[in-house]
Amino acid sequence: MGEILALVEARLLTALGEPDARAAVTFLGTDRIEVLRFTDGDVVRYATLGMSAQPMADPTAALADPVKGPRAELVLSVRAGLADTDKVLRPLAVLAASPQVEGVIVAPGASLETGEPLWPGAPFSSVLVAEPGGLVEDLEMDAPMDPVRFLPLLPMTHNETAWKRVRGAQELQERWLSHGTDLRDPLRGSVPLD
Repeated sequence: MGEILALVEARLLTALGEPDARAAVTFLGTDRIEVLRFTDGDVVRYATLGMSAQPMADPTAALADPVKGPRAELVLSVRAGLADTDKVLRPLAVLAASPQVEGVIVAPGASLETGEPLWPGAPFSSVLVAEPGGLVEDLEMDAPMDPVRFLPLLPMTHNETAWKRVRGAQELQERWLSHGTDLRDPLRGSVPLD
């Protein structure tokens, strides 16, 4: 497990540079989750470290495979200095612990709910899991282990979350694109959904 996380951290450092802060959160009955903060000009990126230590297991499986199964870490990018986004550390750690706590498999197209604003005053309490491979490349592991995927998180307003449930992730992403929505703006409003 420690060896996997060392490789994951090395991949994050290669892609994003040196973190300028890190915090660790441990929930009862789970492994420790760290959140690393990377500053790149006017963008701050938060990446989890620890979610990939164990493969995500199908909640209907009688026994979880300790080796095979999808592995992932989460990456959130926001514009710096517009909101107190450093308070996202705990909600991010909660999302990263959800496979261990709730037995869910986090995959592109999924919605993840925090039940509270991502940071103080944030209009978002849920995120859309986007496709990996853009910012941080997948980390190939020795067989039979699955690669570690670095999944971008896109904050969604309450209206966008409800709309996505009905129309799907693809349609929401197309709407964001057609309206030129700045998904890194920590204060943005909902995209027009009519």
